[in-house]
Amino acid sequence: MSGQVVVVTGASAGIGRATAVAFARRGDSVALLARGEKGLARAAEEVRAAGGKPLVVPVDVADAAAVDAAADRVERELGPIDVWVNAAFTTAFARFLEISPEEWTRATEVTYFGFVNGTRAALTRMKRRDRGVVVQVGSALAYRGIPLQSVYCGAKHAIKGFTESVLTELRNEGSGVRITMVNAPGVNTPQFDWVLNRLPKRPQPVAPIYAPEVLGEAMVHASEHPRRRAWWIGIPTVYTILGEKVSPQFLDRYLARNGVSGQQTDSDARPSDPVNLWQPADGPDGRDFGTEGRFGAKQWHHDPQIWAGRHHGTLAAAGAAALAGVVALRRRR
Repeated sequence: MSGQVVVVTGASAGIGRATAVAFARRGDSVALLARGEKGLARAAEEVRAAGGKPLVVPVDVADAAAVDAAADRVERELGPIDVWVNAAFTTAFARFLEISPEEWTRATEVTYFGFVNGTRAALTRMKRRDRGVVVQVGSALAYRGIPLQSVYCGAKHAIKGFTESVLTELRNEGSGVRITMVNAPGVNTPQFDWVLNRLPKRPQPVAPIYAPEVLGEAMVHASEHPRRRAWWIGIPTVYTILGEKVSPQFLDRYLARNGVSGQQTDSDARPSDPVNLWQPADGPDGRDFGTEGRFGAKQWHHDPQIWAGRHHGTLAAAGAAALAGVVALRRRR
């Protein structure tokens, strides 16, 4: 039982909601920050059922003053913030020129500046106490851009650079506050049902698709091991990041051939599909979209890479011991 105070942005659905419940299982008090009324209410019920204490704080993370006020409320009602997880975002599935400047600005304000605002609110309070952890929900797309997601890829690249800059400042100051980034693969979240979509078909994550709960558990683990600057979650994340380092030209060609069709299902897009860019999709007239999206039959719940990433020290030691054993055996011969 941890008993810490945790703030999760984007907590009404998807990775944010799965993260809130994962912290609740430790017995934490969890502040749920998001816009969606129905999603927040249901998330609070799930946090309570998991053993945590929920606090619902409706807020638009693009509003810096509102985020700071939300942090004040959390500390008044729950106590000093120990962990802050930035997970809120919105985006658009469309070719670059099909996204208006206003839509581009709005998506960036939520997805990038929302992280900046959350990090500022957290650090302003944590640095006074010289303790605390900020966890950023990153992405393999922070390292490699793909077609149809220029807004999202741009924001995640920006978050990566921003986080690295803050990390070095904290280390320069000798601060006890930590910041780390968890880079995710394609995840089965409701975003594919409610983001702005200008594709002829309904969008889907790049396969393989992971369950949101996998990422929720990863956020808790990262908060407990914050000295590690970044985490790569899932085999496709590793392939994407390393592939970009080794041969970006190959990825250019591969994504040009497969990236557009691979992000669309066989189902036609519908004019009635909700859009959460300007207003929450689960508002007064909407519904609770839940934690998982519509790809439950395809999602992965386990990946050996995740275990290996958490135990890389053990694996390295075992490998070194095995190598030493082979060398000793050869010498005897």
